Amino acid sequence: MNIAPRPSALSGAVVTEAVRLIEEAGPLDDAAAMRQAAAARTTLPARIAHRADLLGRRIGLDRELARMRQWSPWVGAGLVLLIVLAGLALAGSVVGGSDRRINIMAALLSLLGAHLLTLVAWGLGLLLPLRAPRASFGWLWMTLTARVAGGRRGQAPLLMRAFTRLLQQARLLPWALGLASHGIWALSFVVVLGTMLFALAFHRYTLSWETTILEPQFFLQTVQALGRIPAWFGFATPDASAVLAPQPNDAAGQRAWAWWLTGCIAVYGLLPRLLLLLASAAMWQLRRRDLQPPLEAPYYRQLASRFEALAPAAIVDADPGATHLPAPPRAADTTDAFVVAAYELPPEHPWPPAGLPGTAAAVLRVDGSAADRRMLLDTAARLRPRALLLACRAAASPDRGTERLLRELLAHCGDCRLWLVPEVDTPAPPGDTAPARWRRWLAEGGLARITAHDTLAGALADTLADTGAQG
Repeated sequence: MNIAPRPSALSGAVVTEAVRLIEEAGPLDDAAAMRQAAAARTTLPARIAHRADLLGRRIGLDRELARMRQWSPWVGAGLVLLIVLAGLALAGSVVGGSDRRINIMAALLSLLGAHLLTLVAWGLGLLLPLRAPRASFGWLWMTLTARVAGGRRGQAPLLMRAFTRLLQQARLLPWALGLASHGIWALSFVVVLGTMLFALAFHRYTLSWETTILEPQFFLQTVQALGRIPAWFGFATPDASAVLAPQPNDAAGQRAWAWWLTGCIAVYGLLPRLLLLLASAAMWQLRRRDLQPPLEAPYYRQLASRFEALAPAAIVDADPGATHLPAPPRAADTTDAFVVAAYELPPEHPWPPAGLPGTAAAVLRVDGSAADRRMLLDTAARLRPRALLLACRAAASPDRGTERLLRELLAHCGDCRLWLVPEVDTPAPPGDTAPARWRRWLAEGGLARITAHDTLAGALADTLADTGAQG
């Protein structure tokens, strides 16, 4: 099975949050993932992300996320194509009439109405703690990508929910949706302006306003008010005589109306979308580092406690002066017996291990209770083995109880060897300090005659060499 490449920081955060959403319905079987993450990473955020990555691979989140990344640009391209066609249709509805007459106010409302409504909705979502507008192009892009990539039963909608949570936490949701929404609107206005300018440049149109109930003075004030900002960019504004003329058919007046309409679309439509697109991109770059799981949440605090329980404990109950105790003398009158015992190994470690020779006089498993320790000592006192092999968990920390047991065992056997057992299905990370910690503890505790081995084969070779037995 191929190992997936290391995920990016954003992908890892999305998968981590998605695993959290899954475990809200019930915890996953993560014993192996917890051990592997604890052994492979040193910081809590890295361990949580590594655990989520392992679980995500097992349930297929990594494959689903890869499909979403593949489909996202294609879905975006499809939306852009639809917007281009819609822009062409909208511009055609303005300049495509058979009589080539354009009602200025109706054209302006049709071209800017939906844009202004969605812009106000986006602004409210930015200023108020509202839910993301489901009608925005950004939300539509994310929803369609999740549906196309994951189908009805896939995990893509779950990944989208996780991504949305991260965006909300980082206060980036309106800006992220704005990247898509403002970009698509800007492209739409470019298409509309290009189509209108081409039509107005090569065809003759009559631009005017019509009303039944409104006063002409209302249109004069509206035209002058809307023309102020476009005038800053050089767009002409019709004067009062052109606005109030009943049939403005002169070429100069028609040209002023055409540039006024074009300027209003460019300034009130295209320009805000371009500026907000730049602002959204800037905010994304500024806050994207905040797209991290909230480690202060109870779910992650519980994971932190579980990782702390897996971490090797420091030797806090070391016996003062233990380094000054001499090594126990070698037991006299030993036999050729060979005893093997597991000391406080977790239940998932198989025992007896594969490769253990059949010449062992006794194979025991000691759970650390007083009764089991007494059974091991009684067996050693009865058999008086020339060699004893004790298997201990490498990640555990030796303490005074372990030291007392070893000293009592040395009084009943010739030699004692330790096999430091690694974690199940979790290879030791490079530079693992657990074996070195055990060896240093043996040397400082006056137990230097006990040799610690990292593998069963090495421990057996050393132990059986002392007994002269054949494996």
